Amino acid sequence: MTLARLAARHGVATEYSPSAGVTVAVPDAAVVAVLGALGVDATTPEAVATALDAVERADRERLLPPTLVRRRDEGPARPPEGLPPGTRLRVTTEEGAVLTGQDWERLPLGVHTVEAQAPDGRAATSTLIVSPARVPGPGRRTYGLLVQLYSLLSTRSWGMGDLGDLRELVTWAGRTHGAGFVQVNPLHAGVPGVPSDPSPYRPSSRRFPDPVHLRIEAVPEYAHVDPGHREGLDRILAEAAELRERVLGKGALIDRDAVWELKRRALEIVVGSVELGPGRRADYHHFLAERGRALEDHATYQALAERHGPHWRGWPEELREPRSAERVVRADPALAARVDFHCRLAWLTDRQLAGAAEAAREAGMEIGIVHDLAVGVHPEGSDAWAQQEAFAVGMSVGAPPDAFNARGQDWGLPPWRPDALAAAGYAPYRGLLRELLRHAGALRIDHVMGLFRLWWVPEGSEPTEGTYVRYDAEAMLAVLALEAHRAGALVIGEDLGTVEPGVREELSRRGVFGTSVLWFERDWAGGGRPVPPEEWRAECVATATTHDLPSTAARLSGDHIALRHRLGLLDGDPAHDRAVDAAETAEWLGLFERLGLLPEGPGDEEAEIRAVHRFLLGTPARMVGVWLPDAVGDRRPQNLPGTWDEYPNWRLPVAGPDGQPLTLERLASSPRAHALLRELHDRTDPEGGSGNARTDPGNARTVPPGARSV
Repeated sequence: MTLARLAARHGVATEYSPSAGVTVAVPDAAVVAVLGALGVDATTPEAVATALDAVERADRERLLPPTLVRRRDEGPARPPEGLPPGTRLRVTTEEGAVLTGQDWERLPLGVHTVEAQAPDGRAATSTLIVSPARVPGPGRRTYGLLVQLYSLLSTRSWGMGDLGDLRELVTWAGRTHGAGFVQVNPLHAGVPGVPSDPSPYRPSSRRFPDPVHLRIEAVPEYAHVDPGHREGLDRILAEAAELRERVLGKGALIDRDAVWELKRRALEIVVGSVELGPGRRADYHHFLAERGRALEDHATYQALAERHGPHWRGWPEELREPRSAERVVRADPALAARVDFHCRLAWLTDRQLAGAAEAAREAGMEIGIVHDLAVGVHPEGSDAWAQQEAFAVGMSVGAPPDAFNARGQDWGLPPWRPDALAAAGYAPYRGLLRELLRHAGALRIDHVMGLFRLWWVPEGSEPTEGTYVRYDAEAMLAVLALEAHRAGALVIGEDLGTVEPGVREELSRRGVFGTSVLWFERDWAGGGRPVPPEEWRAECVATATTHDLPSTAARLSGDHIALRHRLGLLDGDPAHDRAVDAAETAEWLGLFERLGLLPEGPGDEEAEIRAVHRFLLGTPARMVGVWLPDAVGDRRPQNLPGTWDEYPNWRLPVAGPDGQPLTLERLASSPRAHALLRELHDRTDPEGGSGNARTDPGNARTVPPGARSV
């Protein structure tokens, strides 16, 4: 019981409910290990008693918590409760203004500092976050495209899609088809080294984009490479063309490492041989000043990883900590030059991201580019090195056992320590959001439930031997609302899978959109029938599939069942599984026919895919997302959870029904794609569209837990 009290004081669960009416006790060993990662010794009964006494005494003696949160909808601002009479308070706003007494009524939005001085001599300083009540919402109802950028190659790509392709895509989708947004996979920096992890959801840094996405020819200095270096660039261009042809014409997989090797060589020529003009140099120096130490740390990690390998825990001891590593770099001109090189690449990538965002605005997009925030980072990557104090050592984020995965999941991502975030005034989280929102019309948050709690798995343990650790959701949502407000950006939460009661409702109250996938929208609490369109929630992105799920063509045909059986992911009777899947699909198709959405009748796959999207357009959803491969009948998933080498996750180009890759140019001229997108445009266009259906914004239903893969 004492251990449970101690765990509760630190937000560590000692039991959890995988489903309604079921409670599972967490092993004591897991609770002790997680408390240890939070700096709390609970290894013996005596240690537990001592730790409990310490935390209770600290609470009694504390004047202020490390972080205070206020929302603009909470009425007049008042000083924190529980302060001794006579305590003097002073607020210094982020703009430098000093407020005292009744001035609290005038607290502006922002991140401020509160100082308290009690009559007994005690003093405290706290971070005060004043946030809007909600994140910004969309204007008119709109639709958009969902795509994994690396998978969309043009005739100019170097073996994978890049930011030049993104610029072309948003311009075409916005101007030709009236799309309001394009959502891409995380563009976070990957862990350096060969072979790299192809998953965009296990990055080295979430704060900075990966220069592998650069369109080299669009770098302004590229045009000014002198003839003496042009021959080297021409050879690289020839190799890039060959790499592209292998993917598009010869069935090769996307090879991110090969693409980066070519781009690195090209960038070294461009950066090393062309001096920046005065205006460009001024812009670069401004970028360095804006990004500050965070960028310097990231570039330092990149430079050290080139010399010592990406696994920083194996580096020489003086390099394992950023500030001591900084001294080493300053004394080594070669390392310092590489740090500047990687800073330059971050700047070039940022400017191309800005160009893509501007192209989306110029194309008339209501929202623009939707960027994706992965749930965590690689334990040996840049962020884990630069922000060691913020991460829980020896822990990994995952998921508990559920109906779809009896063994649970371990994603290999170290979690943030909630106590460290609070002590830092949520600075790591604030900085992360600010970077991602720089050029975003909206931000998608993978596993948005992690703002409330995360499943921690102790190192060396099975996922079943983990437990939930709670975060201060009020603070996390306040920071999110503040940064989204500053950027004028929407927020979309990926809320599929196991969601604890109340979470969807709270996200809805704060203006965070959810994600509703057609095949999961069934009345699970009743008879399991498909939810009719008018009962869907409005504050969501309604879509037919995601990067972790089968394409719509594969779902309709049953190909996804055959694939999972072939790879050993299903161990039941294949015929039975196919029959169950076919019955579920037929139930949806029957609903489409009754609603008049499938006048062609079942059997025509292209017509059925259009019917799926007609149904989505018949819901109140404010945003409708089209998985771009669905527009051309691609039958392959981009990622198959539960596989590694068995399936080419994250390495497939967009293809047609026959599996032959399609370039961006061919996709843009596809009659099939045009027919689908024309319907979406016509029915979301304010001149002739629907989208005025009524709904209860808080209408959130339970969806079945889905397997996820990082």
